[in-house]
Amino acid sequence: LPMAFRDVNARRHIGLQQLSSLASTGRTFLGPMKSHKFIVDEITNQSTLICSVVRLIESLDLTSAVGQLLNEIIQAQNKEFKTGMSTLLFLVGAWSNAVMECLQQNIPVPAIVSVMSEGLNSCCERVQCLQIPIQDVKKELCSSPVWPKACESKTGQVGRDGPTNPWNLLFFQRDISATEEVIPVNSCSHQGNDCSFNKFLVSPLAGFGSVASVVKAAGDRSSSALSGSGGTASSSIIQKLTHSRHFSTLGKSHFSSQQDSSQGHLSGPSADLCGCCGLGHLATALSHGNQTSVKLLQSIAGYQQQRAECSGSSQIHITEIVTCCVLGLPEGYSCVSPGFVTLVSPEQATVVKHFADKPLRILLMDGDLTERYRHLGFNRPCNVRTVLEHPSPQGSSAGDVWLSRMSDILMSFEINLVLVKGNVCKDLMERCLASRILVIGCVARDVLCAFGAATGAQAVTYLSQVNASCVGNGAWAELWEAGDGRAVDLGELLPARIGAGGLALLTAVLTTALPCKAQLLQDQFWALLYRLHHALKDGKVFPGGGAVELLCLSHIQALAEQPGPPGNDRAVRELPSPWLAEYRSIVLQALASGWKQYLSVLLCNTAKASSELQAAASVDHHLQKAAACGSPSAYILEEFRRGGVFSGGSDPFLNQITDLKVCDNVVAKTEAWRRALDLVLLVLQTDAEIITGPRRNQIMNSPMSSEFMFL
Repeated sequence: LPMAFRDVNARRHIGLQQLSSLASTGRTFLGPMKSHKFIVDEITNQSTLICSVVRLIESLDLTSAVGQLLNEIIQAQNKEFKTGMSTLLFLVGAWSNAVMECLQQNIPVPAIVSVMSEGLNSCCERVQCLQIPIQDVKKELCSSPVWPKACESKTGQVGRDGPTNPWNLLFFQRDISATEEVIPVNSCSHQGNDCSFNKFLVSPLAGFGSVASVVKAAGDRSSSALSGSGGTASSSIIQKLTHSRHFSTLGKSHFSSQQDSSQGHLSGPSADLCGCCGLGHLATALSHGNQTSVKLLQSIAGYQQQRAECSGSSQIHITEIVTCCVLGLPEGYSCVSPGFVTLVSPEQATVVKHFADKPLRILLMDGDLTERYRHLGFNRPCNVRTVLEHPSPQGSSAGDVWLSRMSDILMSFEINLVLVKGNVCKDLMERCLASRILVIGCVARDVLCAFGAATGAQAVTYLSQVNASCVGNGAWAELWEAGDGRAVDLGELLPARIGAGGLALLTAVLTTALPCKAQLLQDQFWALLYRLHHALKDGKVFPGGGAVELLCLSHIQALAEQPGPPGNDRAVRELPSPWLAEYRSIVLQALASGWKQYLSVLLCNTAKASSELQAAASVDHHLQKAAACGSPSAYILEEFRRGGVFSGGSDPFLNQITDLKVCDNVVAKTEAWRRALDLVLLVLQTDAEIITGPRRNQIMNSPMSSEFMFL
């Protein structure tokens, strides 16, 4: 077999260079203020807007072996956690450069692998002291006063303890839509172990620097809502503001405590439940600047808490949540809608209109609704080609017979609605529409399970298996309407809402006027949802904003400065081989350089430093203060409680955007570190790239041929 052989383990390791180059494309994804990227396909001239590492890797041409390894490890992180990919990609690049520097100093590969691995293990053990239990986080947030006294200067700037402090209020954000919106946000007021249901709610502002409006509890339908349009806050603001040129009374609130099934969206939690408030605060801390999804997630949390009948459960049930992106509306129309919202064709929308106010009989299918579909366990006989399974009447094909038989089954059981997990035969779809049977394809398994529990329907694999006990009852369908009551008619695809009595399903309807942002909005929503899910699952969070990485940097530098392995650090004490001591300090400093580069880029991306040089100086300043404190972890926790380790700056506008007290997931973050270093060390230990197949001839005729030895 012809082969091409290339030595990759030279002093400038080719595989590590490739890793570094690939990772450099995602530097601007680090931190909350991510930069968007356009991916342009030169063949089709189509472009895609991305703002996540997963979409970036999917869009790149990863034909090299190293690129495929990077793709696999990022997909594994995304599949398990849905977060941490930006950290993983950046550290892959930073540590690839660090390892190449070690190779330049002729440090043996086994020494690099051993010291770096044990150094990271020591870091993971060291940062355990920074873990904050979820209950402590929620208790601290819910006990914060809703209207603290604001330190207002002569210029009118609100101090850190004022309404712009995100730990005292739920959140303040820019208004995405052109129209003013009032968003109800629950505020939990603890009296012993009870929650007050009639306390005042704080609604998010229409812009930064505005004053929060105060509305009555969501249960009071007659309450008026006040929306701030500018100005500054004062501690004298109490229950209601009416006479001010900065405020306007909107009359009847847009939000009610009851689910409005005619409009098909949730206006917010119907009761101020313990835990829901804490989840709202926690979601804000985990949002990493994505405040749009916080609104949706808070509505979801309130609805699920209501269904739990105030049981105190603080879990988010991800299997009961789906998303649907509706194009053509401003992003301010995004909302949470009970039931299953999906996009349908105009022909299907006509059938949906016919179903108005009618109970529907529903059928669930967990496979494809096509003639040739066979379930996974089905194996056809070997070496046998089926010419015709069933003889057809003269003048009709086998396909027509199958279509007629399937249509007869649906009509005989008086089925109105069919939800299919897989694909649907186009011809059968047309026949069903002519018979006013609505068939929806590509439905997630969790949606099928939810409808099965609500309607009593049992999923089948083939239509021939349908019997009376498989068909559910009590479903309904209607066209989805926006929050202001108007129907959405965008021509090609229209949103329809399907539900049933007792259905636990919720749909986060994400609206945008830009088709290129549809996937971006969904990625951001699911990222926040999974961050909250994993935080509740872990029962603890890390302080964010670079706090954990700063402790890692401090810890590794302290280890590197020690003459030998510390006696009380088991991970480093057990390092084998006597020659490790010679290279130990150099390799640990290389590992620390990755953390320092991470923090420097993070500060630059969050506009807290104008250059990486200034950011590095800020990091060094904090390292010195942490060392002078005697306990770096105590210093970092104290700075975090004050508003963030790297908070500061003189521009109030930047402070309001970037000085948010943020939290990170514990397991997802540490796993991203381990996966990044594992990939770098794996590539480091490869010594050859062997290429077989047709590509060998291409390499032979390319300028790269001098790098290969042809076998």
